[in-house]
Amino acid sequence: MNPAARLQAAIDLLDKIIAAARDQGGSADTIIARWFGERRYAGSKDRRAIRALVYDAIRMLGERPESGRAAMLALVRRQPELAALFDGSPYGPTSIAPDEPVAAAGVLPAWLAEAFALSGLDADEQAALLERAPLDIRVNTLKADPAAIQAEIPGAVPLPCLSAGLRVPSDAAVEQLPAYKEGRLEVQDAGSQFVSLAAGVERGQHVIDLCAGGGGKTLALAAAMANHGSILACDIDRPRLSRLMPRAERAGVSIAETRLLNPNQEAAMLADQAGRADAVLIDAPCSGTGTWRRNPEARWRLTPQRLDRYVATQAALLDIGADLVRPGGVLVHVVCSLLDAEGAGQAQAFLDRHPGWSAQPLSLGAGTPHGPGLRFTPLADSTDGFFVARMRRP
Repeated sequence: MNPAARLQAAIDLLDKIIAAARDQGGSADTIIARWFGERRYAGSKDRRAIRALVYDAIRMLGERPESGRAAMLALVRRQPELAALFDGSPYGPTSIAPDEPVAAAGVLPAWLAEAFALSGLDADEQAALLERAPLDIRVNTLKADPAAIQAEIPGAVPLPCLSAGLRVPSDAAVEQLPAYKEGRLEVQDAGSQFVSLAAGVERGQHVIDLCAGGGGKTLALAAAMANHGSILACDIDRPRLSRLMPRAERAGVSIAETRLLNPNQEAAMLADQAGRADAVLIDAPCSGTGTWRRNPEARWRLTPQRLDRYVATQAALLDIGADLVRPGGVLVHVVCSLLDAEGAGQAQAFLDRHPGWSAQPLSLGAGTPHGPGLRFTPLADSTDGFFVARMRRP
């Protein structure tokens, strides 16, 4: 593919990504992978160039653009050399007209600006949300020693304050490594590793991972417990939860079991667990504002209505989780969001409606105290954005 054809391909992909964001369709990564899968003629250099153009445009546009072409014309203003590729050639984009609409550059949608400001996130913090994310792994200490894994991966360096964490080169094909296939490591952002440690779990405990998804935090909890005790991993998403047990088997985790829950029936389906758990971890569904480095088009999906639904869901999950905690046990609230409505405000609202419960101090070597918990940000901690609070039942 010549440069003009690559540019037109990027425009076409942006059109699909914009439509998917509007209609709550597939993610940008999924759309791009499917598009390339249908076009085998696109070589590796073509794929890298097209993908770079697409994500450069996405990262610079806070508001969902009108079209892929309007998005790319915005990128032209930042990269003027691209203008020459609008040459009307057979596979390239048509020439630029003087009055064409051009998308406006920005970090976040206008409606979110006040929420970010009220959450104490200045312009530098906001801009860092769109930098390219690093690649982190968690060494599975049930099977491997971190120093040994570091020696196997050129360029790997230890993550500060995470004894099992390594940061590896971003182009490392981690999932092709023998260590990955053998369950000796997992891909997991440093922030996710920190908030898993916030639960403070110990050997022999009974733990419930209420929103386990594919099981990344379940496996981290099992390693922290040295595979002694029990973990009940729950979710309402059957496809995601079905991936957990194969991952657990690969990792040598034998203390986890799964339970698929029906939406709006979670409390009834967990009645046998009432008051039993030493710790309940709730990695709640959220806006994902802390993961924009990895999914920058997610900014175009979020609406005030969706945010309100997330906040209501989180509150309901916290109340369900509270009933599962034994006296003296802990409830851990985690969101990969930097908005106080989902993080500090949500945790404080829980404490306000549950007299006697108390926020526990967290000292993890990273994160900044924020409300009843800790907040991790890309700028301050070089992690995805997270909020975590650990609250103890009386």
